[in-house]
Formats: sequence, C-alpha cells, structure tokens
Amino acid sequence: MKRNICVVTGTRAEYGLLYWLMKQLNDHDQFQLQVIATGMHLSPEFGLTYQGIEEDGFLIDEKIEMLLSSDTPRGIAKSIGLGTIGFGDAFARLQPDLVVVLGDRFELLAAAQAALVARIPIAHLCGGDTTEGAYDESIRHCLTKMSHLHFVTTEASRKRVLQMGENPDHVFKVGYPGLDYIRKMKLLTKRELEGELGFQFRYQNLLITFHPVTLEAAMAEKQCRELLEALASLDEEYGLLFTMPNADNEGRGVIQQIQDFVSKRENAVAYTSLGQKRYLSAMKYVDLVVGNSSSGLSEAPSFKIATINIGERQKGRLQAESVLNCAPIKDQILSSIKEGLKKDCSQVINPYGDGYSTDRIIHHLEAFPSFKGLLKKHFFER
Repeated sequence: MKRNICVVTGTRAEYGLLYWLMKQLNDHDQFQLQVIATGMHLSPEFGLTYQGIEEDGFLIDEKIEMLLSSDTPRGIAKSIGLGTIGFGDAFARLQPDLVVVLGDRFELLAAAQAALVARIPIAHLCGGDTTEGAYDESIRHCLTKMSHLHFVTTEASRKRVLQMGENPDHVFKVGYPGLDYIRKMKLLTKRELEGELGFQFRYQNLLITFHPVTLEAAMAEKQCRELLEALASLDEEYGLLFTMPNADNEGRGVIQQIQDFVSKRENAVAYTSLGQKRYLSAMKYVDLVVGNSSSGLSEAPSFKIATINIGERQKGRLQAESVLNCAPIKDQILSSIKEGLKKDCSQVINPYGDGYSTDRIIHHLEAFPSFKGLLKKHFFER
C-alpha cells in the first residue's frame, strides 16, 4: 500500500522550490502525493496562483482559506489561527503518513501545529538557515523542533539543526531544491519571455524583489522608497522588472509604491506572480538581481550574475562571491548597482548545491519503511 505524503504550499516561490519533489512523489510507486494549497495561492490579490499548480498537472486535495485581507500583526496572527483550524480539518480527512513543509512562512507554522497534535510526522526542508532580519528566522527554528526529518541545504545549516538536539540520523544535507528546477527545466528563450511578459528587454536589465523586513516595524515603506529613488536615477536604457512582495507585515504599502513607480515609467513593469519558469527565465537574461529575496542568494549565482542584497532581511544566510550587500539607503543602493553591473561572476560557484536535491530527498524517504516510528524524539546533546 502506498504511503500518503502531504505537501503543503502557501506561496508561489515555495511551490517553485517544491515542484520537482512533488512531481517525483506523484510518479513514485511507494508514495501517494497529497497537495494542500493555502495562503497567497488562494488570494486574488496575489494572483490566485493555485491555478498554476493545477495547470502543472497536480491535483490539489485541499484548499485552506486562511489569509485575511490585512498585513498588520493582528491580522497575520488571526490568519495563523484560521490556518490551524483548517489544517486540523484537512489532516483529519486526508490522513497523511507524512507532512512536508519548506522554509519559514507563517502559513507553515499553522500546518505544523495541526500535524503535531494529530501525531503526523513532519519533514522540513531548508531548516537551519539563518535570516536575522525577519521573524521567519524564529518560525524556521520552530518548524525544526516540530519536525522529524530534516532536509537541509548546506553543512552549516546541518550543524545548526544538530545544535537544536535533533537526531543526526534524521538530518540530511541535500542542497537547495530550487537548483533542481534550473538543472531540469528548459527555460524560455529571450524572445518567448518577452512575448509572455509583454516587455522588451533594454540594454541592461534588473530583476527586483523587495520584501518587508518583518522585525523592523514601520520601516518597509521607507526602505522601499530609498530603493525606488535609487532606481529612478537610472535612465531608460535600463529595464526594471519587479516581482511583488509576499503577504507580510506592511506588504501592501510596498506593493502600492511599486505600482505607482512603474505606472510612470515605460522601462519598468511589475508582476504579481511570474511563476517559477518565467522568473528563472528572467533571471537568465537580466544583468543584475536587486532586493532582499532569498533567490538572489540561492539561485542567482547559478546564472553567473551579481546580486545586490539590500538591508538585513537575509543577514546570516550563506552567500556566494557574487552577492554585494548594502544598506537600504539610496546612494549606497545606487553605487552597489553600478558595481554589480561591472562585476565578473563567470567563475562564481553556487554554495547551495548541484541541482540533485530532489533525488536525495526521495532516496532518504524510501529508506524509512514507516514514518510513525519517528514521532517520539529524543534530545541529542552536542
């Protein structure tokens, strides 16, 4: 009998990282894939991206509405509560043998709470990473302690998970799953991408994503303004491709600023969601990645281009030599952009792996004849 492995996804970016794992689980003779979509996937404001999951051929077993139309701390706390209720009901219906979560989003905290009390083992991807500027850091470590199998990206992350007392036999360094997509997927040609985006690339082009730094209250709009003022200093020979931020504290103010900015400039466009294929295709053809998204650190080095990492959202995360850090101040951002456009990244090595993460995860899952035996954990002293 096949074992039910339930993959939870709440954002477009997270789904892109999970795609190849879901595909291999779906085709596996030992496992039955179950999919739960929640959070931003179900929101018209963020592009109803669950439709992309279905277009990729996956059956969504449950859709859990939890995201309130609010980016305040109170609204997000209520969303977590609604999510926990929804996941409790969904797990009771689906009866998964294992729940898979990736990363550090608050939607996953709701899923893990429900799975924990339902005595369902949890597999966590990308634990042990550090991002000191966001409360995602604490959520990620919470998920580590609530989980039973750990698929980490780097040796440094593995050591941090072990420091939290996890069983060394259940902590596996597999690399960053997003690199599997780069290795396996045929990306769009430049002409195909321009047609799908409705945007013509300029002489030099920037891919920009800026998320609120959730541990810095009332700073998101100010920091975004500094970024936009720096970008406004560039002339129209620079193409500016924005992807919108996640559903985080103060995110709607950032979205409005970006929309106002691009509405006044022919060389700038903004997309609620590009989807993983178009996003990585864009990364292949741009000259620079700008902002504070983890993709600038984890995926951009594979395309041999520089990243301008702004502020402290990704502070503590492992970085390739192609990453340039700067404060969220107009002049520093602008000078970093000019430096990044000149930087030679042709010899850069991505420290996050080789694009075989999914194969390793599947191999380790196959090694467990039953996941129930994982439930009772011991603290391993270091």
